[in-house]
Amino acid sequence: MAASTPASDADAEAVVSALLTASRLLFAVSARSLAAVEEALTLPQFRMLVVLDTRGTLSLTQLATELGVQPSTAMRMLDRLESADMVTRGASPTDRRLSVVSLTTTGERTVHEATERRRAEIARIVEVMPAGRRRHLVHALQAFTEAGGEPAVALGTPLHVGW
Repeated sequence: MAASTPASDADAEAVVSALLTASRLLFAVSARSLAAVEEALTLPQFRMLVVLDTRGTLSLTQLATELGVQPSTAMRMLDRLESADMVTRGASPTDRRLSVVSLTTTGERTVHEATERRRAEIARIVEVMPAGRRRHLVHALQAFTEAGGEPAVALGTPLHVGW
């Protein structure tokens, strides 16, 4: 492995700073997309809905693993989302001893409406960028997500995939 040079260290730090700034913008866009949701949701609760929307019905343990939280944390989030009629719990069709979680129609609608608001706001931001810089951004973000092990999202795929 080659030793890093001061120039490459400075380049890496510039990329990290730019990504931190961009992540603040994307976080704000995501938070604003939830502001219009009837039931107040936190970003972690929305993330749970998105996981259920993209992965389908899951057990509590599978859901906690997907979210990177303890099952007890996932259970508290589920309690809140179930009381808001966004998720439902039931027995697994293959093992009646296992409880599974799925989205309700309300939960699905919430994910899709918030995602559409987020897509529209991101589109407005991207439209302000010069076309050449957009192309560079696409290549840079693809390289970043590949390096982080995030699967690519095909063109036209809803933005909530994996979020």
